[in-house]
Amino acid sequence: MDYRSIPNLARMFFERAESLGDKPFMWAKRAGAYRPISWTDAAHQVSALARGLRALGVERGDRVALVSENRPEWAIADVAIMAAGAITVPGYVTNTVDDHRHILNNTTAKAIIVSTRKLCVDLISAARLCPHVKFIVAIEPHGLTQYPGVDVYSWEDAIGRGEAAPDDTAEAVASIARNDLSCIIHTSGTGGMPRGVTLTHGAIICNCMGAQVLLRQLGLEDEVFLSFLPLSHAYEHAAGLFFPISIGAQIYYAEGAEALGANMVEARPTIMTAVPRLYETLHGRITAGMKRQSAFKQRLFWKAVALGTKRYRTPRSLSLWERCIDLVLDLLVRKKVKARFGGRLKALVSGGAPLNPEVGVFFTALGLTLLQGYGQTEAAPVVSCNRPSKIKLHTVGPPLEDVEVRVAEDGELLVRGELVMKGYWNDPEGSAQALRDGWLHTGDIGVIDEDGHIQITDRKKDIIVNSGGDNLSPQRVEGFLTLEPEIAQAMVHGDKRPYLVAVIVPRAEFADEWSSANGKKASLAELAGDKAFHAAVGAAVERVNARLSPIERVRRFILAGGGFDIENGMLTPSLKIRRHVIRRVYGDALEGLYQDRGVESRTEHPSRATGL
Repeated sequence: MDYRSIPNLARMFFERAESLGDKPFMWAKRAGAYRPISWTDAAHQVSALARGLRALGVERGDRVALVSENRPEWAIADVAIMAAGAITVPGYVTNTVDDHRHILNNTTAKAIIVSTRKLCVDLISAARLCPHVKFIVAIEPHGLTQYPGVDVYSWEDAIGRGEAAPDDTAEAVASIARNDLSCIIHTSGTGGMPRGVTLTHGAIICNCMGAQVLLRQLGLEDEVFLSFLPLSHAYEHAAGLFFPISIGAQIYYAEGAEALGANMVEARPTIMTAVPRLYETLHGRITAGMKRQSAFKQRLFWKAVALGTKRYRTPRSLSLWERCIDLVLDLLVRKKVKARFGGRLKALVSGGAPLNPEVGVFFTALGLTLLQGYGQTEAAPVVSCNRPSKIKLHTVGPPLEDVEVRVAEDGELLVRGELVMKGYWNDPEGSAQALRDGWLHTGDIGVIDEDGHIQITDRKKDIIVNSGGDNLSPQRVEGFLTLEPEIAQAMVHGDKRPYLVAVIVPRAEFADEWSSANGKKASLAELAGDKAFHAAVGAAVERVNARLSPIERVRRFILAGGGFDIENGMLTPSLKIRRHVIRRVYGDALEGLYQDRGVESRTEHPSRATGL
């Protein structure tokens, strides 16, 4: 496929569908088993829905909101909106009614496509105060009898209206230019209200081309993706939907986080994209699981990790005897680990947030190819990624094809290319700050090494400057903390203060084991105030402190009464921590650690503290 000549994303989809016909395209669970939708069937639904939307009044340039969990209808609706000449406005299923209302008003959306009954109720509530919303299309039966202020149509009705209309989809698609807007994706808001990032068709196609050039070293053939991250996030939107479309791959939709392990075995993906939080969780589960194995199996496992790590850090350094042992460990250890991922993975791709290099080395040592990349919603979103032929896990790799990156005088990374957004929707001031002289100012601090690999050192806004004037990276310290088997999540604090303190979420498995051994209830809310449990977590903090410089060490900490998650607002939908929310909940307790030397543990339960 010649990516540089493709005029728009809808055309890219229809060309692939025409060439692949009745071959399976998307797979979703129905009646307990994965069942396929062919390229031909998907193309028919896309064309019919596009015409149905136009029959209902959607015109070129109109914004159509799309709120649904990952499923085939999400992809069909997204492409159909674009094929109608309109602009997709994805929304997270975890958004509140106020969040939905903000996005609908910000984009003056004319229509909404929504999946479940609950989401339909939420969107109707949001739309009541948005007079520009004319109708809603419900994918599932909603069972509502009254919905004042907005018309609600079923998925089947919208498609039926399209099937009854003249088939002019090809002509409509032909009129869409590469520089036209394809979608407005709202940033997940780690520091405030989300802003609408305007991305052209060409921006996402540029990302697809970069990914294809990057991954063809692996021998792209009949690829299979497992879609897990929210499609409303720019990362999954490009890497988990349009890139697979561009190479004619199959897409399996995961049933959710709790079923991900089983779905990997069922789908047997060849390429999987995820955020560091998933890899950190898997790292914790694998290492915790090994503790329950026999001493012999533990020795084999950790020997595989040790030899694999040595091979990664110093290529060709293994002795003849070590190489022989390593081959045996491929069969006894690494083959079993790979089987947990389905058995035919070519690559795991990590993006959306910084990956702790030690976690990357861990999976690499176990025989999995893990490629760390970097990007932003404002760049459609992938800017760079490690190549399979040269992996440097402490970096995010070199820029993708047709992407320019340079470092400004103050260390900020600047990006230029077709992938860069047009600006923030209805925000000329924010757009002018982010886009200057054709360069996207990322807000990330970094360096470029002799191989052209980019290393992100911090966020300009996240750097902690202590009272002594030292600059500290909170992400680096947090990364070390969450590698410990006792610690699931952490946020460090200390701007303009003499030393670092932290709020720590203990790992659930560790809390269960400790509670059982000490006759306590395995409740984080209760354990957070237990001095003995605090001391047990403190032992992990001390192990981390031993590896850090004096100014990076966490001197005191509080235990959270519950985890950071999307529901309590402490995580973004892409699982990055929202520092401003965590500080709002735990800020007083953290500041108290600088004043009250007699109290070593404080806690607040997130749901109580936020009033949820």
